[in-house]
Amino acid sequence: MKVDTDVLVPMTEANQNFSKVVRLVEENGMAVIMKNNVPRYMVLSFREYDEIQTARRKLFNDVADSVISENIEALKELAK
Repeated sequence: MKVDTDVLVPMTEANQNFSKVVRLVEENGMAVIMKNNVPRYMVLSFREYDEIQTARRKLFNDVADSVISENIEALKELAK
């Protein structure tokens, strides 16, 4: 996963200056908190989170519809 370097915040700085994290979220939709120079946590705006959840639900439904349509005859046979 690629992470925009503009949204990275070291853990120490996030602890000492949470308003900076909030500002990054307001400006970019997210902030990534680094721990030991590794991206560990992501803070998202609720709008961004909702968009991700909506996309995940759509993807799940599309995959389910595809599996059902590819196997409809077998499913009908099992339903007998």
